[in-house]
Amino acid sequence: QVHLVESGGGLVQPGGSLRLSCAASMSDFRMYTMYWYRQAPGKQRELVARVSTGGSTNYADSVKGRFTISRDNAKNTVSLQMNSLKPEDTAVYYCNAGLYNLDYWGQGTQVTVSS
Repeated sequence: QVHLVESGGGLVQPGGSLRLSCAASMSDFRMYTMYWYRQAPGKQRELVARVSTGGSTNYADSVKGRFTISRDNAKNTVSLQMNSLKPEDTAVYYCNAGLYNLDYWGQGTQVTVSS
């Protein structure tokens, strides 16, 4: 059974930084495209960032230039470095792994940006 475990969320002031991490249990991690999604209260879940098996990245317009997604295939982890955080970044952040028809989710980690 595959497990994705997120960590690194918390409370941060506007303008601050957080680094989220996701540890994955599958042995063929390097074959999965990895994603970070977020869901704010009362809103739909949205894609934040994506990193392909080859390391190419894509970002939502709202986080471009502030967030950086990266993966470490040797450690089976994917990270999201979040800088210049804004109150509108407040959400539960989820790690997702995709490979063909396989789709796995973590339990989420809360990020709150507030003064």
